Amino acid sequence: MARPASEIQRGPRRPVHGKSAKPDLEDHRLLARWAADCAHRVLHHFEARAPKDDRPRKAIEAARAWARGEIRYKAARAAALDAHAAARSVLDAPAACAAARAAGHAVATAHVARHAAGAALYADKAVIAAASEAALEKERAWQSRRLPERMREIGFPLLPVNFLRPPKLVSTKRGPKRR
Repeated sequence: MARPASEIQRGPRRPVHGKSAKPDLEDHRLLARWAADCAHRVLHHFEARAPKDDRPRKAIEAARAWARGEIRYKAARAAALDAHAAARSVLDAPAACAAARAAGHAVATAHVARHAAGAALYADKAVIAAASEAALEKERAWQSRRLPERMREIGFPLLPVNFLRPPKLVSTKRGPKRR
């Protein structure tokens, strides 16, 4: 017969490392704050392209609110979906699209901590689309300095091999109907 949960003694929390590691709540919230900061640094690319669309900004605010314990995941999820919808509205502007996706991943960190890595990568994509490889190096250095070393394996992603290729523009118009 299984013992009640109140009688089970738990050992110390394992250190965070590896792709399957799950951070404790304090570290999870730290990742969400860091991801929000990464997204905020490139938000101006989106706002320059769509100044009246505040969905990515609200997503970053929601990520920070979740990190402070002010909102629950359900509200954070809605903000993430809204930010990604905003990204789809600017597919013709790679830096703006990547900035909105960074915001979506920042708030999605409330659900899964590894989304923080997505926020950092999309922020990097926004920097590359708007500037240069030198600017990317500065952004990556800033991201690395801001994230505690124990969290880098979860939050600070390695750049994919094809990362520096120019972004592929995706048309929002559908082609002719096929029969």
